[in-house]
Amino acid sequence: MADLQIPNVAACLRILEETPGLLRNLLSQATPEQLHWRPSTERWSITMVLAHLADVEVGGFRSRFEAMAGQEEPSLPRYDQLALFRSGANFDPFAEMARFTEERGQTIAFLKALPGGAGKRRGRHEEFGAITVAELTNEFAFHDLGHIRQIMELYRSRAFYPEMGPYQGYYKINP
Repeated sequence: MADLQIPNVAACLRILEETPGLLRNLLSQATPEQLHWRPSTERWSITMVLAHLADVEVGGFRSRFEAMAGQEEPSLPRYDQLALFRSGANFDPFAEMARFTEERGQTIAFLKALPGGAGKRRGRHEEFGAITVAELTNEFAFHDLGHIRQIMELYRSRAFYPEMGPYQGYYKINP
């Protein structure tokens, strides 16, 4: 791979590559009820997080990488993460996981094909102003880790916490 001039590029790519498999393995024993459970109306279910990951893959990340790679300082629109849920649609967690995995594969292939120095390429984000490919790549890995943590907390809070009896006193959950 060319020198992309992206700090943490190897770690970022590794996280991005491993996220779909990690989530598939983690959730392989989850029940449909656990996947659809929402701790409150303001919080997402695991299924909603998976739908978000599939949607943001293209709308929040790959489209921005493509624009910055192909244009000089393109305008990068704000990504509305709640738009996906406004329709009230029901999501299938397995279909969303498959869609996420497929889209992620395309994004990884695109990132690995970037020419040397691509990390310095810039775009103008509608909300944040100037951003670089390098900054977006690091935000991308950070974003994945945050949602992995969120999914883990939702899963452990619904699958195991209710069955722990007095051991619940040792833990504070925040699904």
